[in-house]
Amino acid sequence: MQSELIADCVHCGFCLPTCPTYSLWHEEMDSPRGRIYLMQGLVDGSISLSDTVVEHFDRCLGCMACVTACPSGVQYDRLIEQTRDFVEEHHTRSAVERLVRAGIFAVFPHRRRLRAALLFRRLPAPGPFAALKQIAPPWAAPEWPPEHLPGDGPKVAVMVGCVASVVFGDVNVATARVLQADGYDVHVPRAQGCCGALHAHAGRLDDGVARAKELAGALEGYDYIVTNAAGCGSHLKDHGVPNVVDVSELLGTPKAERHPLPMRVAFQDSCHLRHAQGVATEPRSMLDAIPGLERLEPEEQDICCGSAGIYNIVQPATAAELGDRKAGHILATEPDAYASGNPGCLVQVTAALRRAGRPTPAFHPIELVDASIRGLSPRELLQEARR
Repeated sequence: MQSELIADCVHCGFCLPTCPTYSLWHEEMDSPRGRIYLMQGLVDGSISLSDTVVEHFDRCLGCMACVTACPSGVQYDRLIEQTRDFVEEHHTRSAVERLVRAGIFAVFPHRRRLRAALLFRRLPAPGPFAALKQIAPPWAAPEWPPEHLPGDGPKVAVMVGCVASVVFGDVNVATARVLQADGYDVHVPRAQGCCGALHAHAGRLDDGVARAKELAGALEGYDYIVTNAAGCGSHLKDHGVPNVVDVSELLGTPKAERHPLPMRVAFQDSCHLRHAQGVATEPRSMLDAIPGLERLEPEEQDICCGSAGIYNIVQPATAAELGDRKAGHILATEPDAYASGNPGCLVQVTAALRRAGRPTPAFHPIELVDASIRGLSPRELLQEARR
């Protein structure tokens, strides 16, 4: 933890209303400002790394809403990442916690293992793994776009992701199709692994950075590396991988004709797109370019849905409360469908919508653009939608 980054905080409290855990409990130590006090105590030796202190850090979603709200430019993203790395190195977790975390990282970054694990999602899950069953999506889409879709424009590589390529492979296919339709020369290299975002978010910083560098090497030589997963894009941008863009950043001036898609769509910002990357206008513009589509804005866009990397597995009760809150705001807009630009948000919120007894068709925004370009009707699109 860097003391100079901690010193940037002037303790003004502008972060408090945007912090999910503070909004739930109104506990100072569960706010960004309070956690920075704890970080300072660890640095100057005035407090020890007790179970209680670790719990306050563990409760942080890392959503970065505080980064957007902060008038002093505090780099809380750097601070919480460094702190979690410090915690994993110097704190001994319980045997159950170690087992759950080891299980997550033994499966999630590995496509074949994850595909196999999803086959067992309907079976009973033992206590510490019950949260996995609770959020496991009832669908799988292990699709892969063609390796090359030629175009006359900039040469781009689509990053397919690890979890995304298994659960949201159809989103990758739509991404590649839309990019080609808008003139890009699209490549989908087969030799690409996990970007390391989950690792860095959970305190395995060295592993996360190493994976980001390895992926950068595999995708070298393109004008852009395109991601449709906000958490992955944020991690790669944060750790110096050049020319990384969210797909929405390349579609500001549509070239392919968009056909009418008359639907009411509740759009939820992904925290790692809105706050960590500062990308909020672009996905909205992408949706607004679709004739007939009415974009709805649920309340509390700044508040995280509770997905947050592995948070909804290791902090399931808090994550479920936030997910249910987000689902309530989405349903209040009376949408035909729900959309968000991050796989984790889609998994988390669809689970909450199912719990509410209102399973709602859920899309990545790029899928709606793809449907519009292809001229699909709402009925055709909604019929086969995930929910």
